[in-house]
Amino acid sequence: MKAPRVLVLGSVLGQAAGGVRRHNAELLPRAAGLLAERGGELIVLEGRGGIAFALPEECARVRADIPAGPPLARVRAENRFLSALAHGACDLVHGAHLPLAGRHALPCTLLLHDLRRLEPALYPVHRRWLARMVLRQALARASALATVSEAVRAELIEVLRVDPRRIRVIPNAADHLPLLPRAPLADAPLIALGHLEPRKNLALLLRALALEPGLPRLEIHGAAKAGEAERLRKLAEQLGVAARVRWCGPIEEQALPELYARAAAAVFPALVEGFGIGVLESLRARCPTAVSRIPAHREIAPQAPSFAPDDPAECVRAIRAALSGGAAPLKAERFSWDRSAAALVDFWCRAHAGNAPSRT
Repeated sequence: MKAPRVLVLGSVLGQAAGGVRRHNAELLPRAAGLLAERGGELIVLEGRGGIAFALPEECARVRADIPAGPPLARVRAENRFLSALAHGACDLVHGAHLPLAGRHALPCTLLLHDLRRLEPALYPVHRRWLARMVLRQALARASALATVSEAVRAELIEVLRVDPRRIRVIPNAADHLPLLPRAPLADAPLIALGHLEPRKNLALLLRALALEPGLPRLEIHGAAKAGEAERLRKLAEQLGVAARVRWCGPIEEQALPELYARAAAAVFPALVEGFGIGVLESLRARCPTAVSRIPAHREIAPQAPSFAPDDPAECVRAIRAALSGGAAPLKAERFSWDRSAAALVDFWCRAHAGNAPSRT
C-alpha cells in the first residue's frame, strides 16, 4: 500500500513541554521516515509560534500566519489556509486539536489525546455542551479516528456512542527517557510533574501533606496556567504546609532522568488524563509511583498503589505503600515510540486507501 502525503496541522506545536508535545516530538520524525520509505511524505503546517522540536529532512514544513490560539481564531485561519491549498498538494489532513478544521474537500484524520472538556468536575454545563457539539462535528468530519489510550477509546464509545470499529489506539511511550541508577538521599522529596492546572488535582497532594506530617517534602515541577499557582500557594498556606512544598516551575526535559533517580516517589493525582506519559516515565525509571485511580492511569500502571482522586487519606496510604514497596512492575515492551509511529503511518495509509477514488 503506497503511503499518502499527509499534512499535519501543527499550528500549536510551539507549545510548552508536556505530553502532547512529547507525543509529536517522538512520533512525527519517525513517521516522516516511514512515509518516505513507502513513497509518501509528511508535511507539517507551522503556525506563528513555530515548532518546539526538530524535524528531519524528510519532513516538509509549510509556514502560515496561523495563531496557536484561541481555538476559534486558530481553526478559522487553518480553514482559510486549507481552502486555498493547491490541488494535489497533499492527500490527507491530520489534526489532533479541537475544533478540527473542516471547510475543505480533503479527507482528514483525527487523533484525540483526551476528553477533558466533557468532565463535570472541571467545566460548567454550558461549556461541556459546547465541547460535545465541537467534538461531534469533528467526529463526523474525520474519515478515521485514533486515540492515545484504551481509556479514551472506551469513553468515546460510552459517552458519544462512537462505533468501536472506527477507533484505532495509538499509544504514547516512554523509551525516549534515558535511565539512571536510583540514588535517592535520606531527605529525598516526593515529586509531582505536570502543568499546574485544575485537572492535575495538585490540591489533593497538599491536603495529603496536611493529613500526614511524616510524609516527605513535596516538589512540584510544571508550568502554571491561569492563576492555578496562586490558588495552590494560598491553599498551602491555609493548610499549614507551605514550608514543606517547593514550587520548582517548568523542568527541562534533560533534567528528568536525574529527577526520577533522586526522588523518594512520584505522585500523579490527576482527575483526567488521556494517557499519562509522566506515569510511564516514572515506572520506566524504577521510581516508586502512586497514581490516582482513573482509567488512563490504571491502564498504564495497574499494579501501582492508587487512590481515589477526591480522597486525601487514601492518597496518603498509597504514597506510603509506594515508599515502602518500591517501584511497581512495568511491562515496558507494551509501549514503544517506534511501534506507535508504525501504527500511525498504517492508520494514515488505511484512511487514504478508504478515501481514494475507485479505478475502473
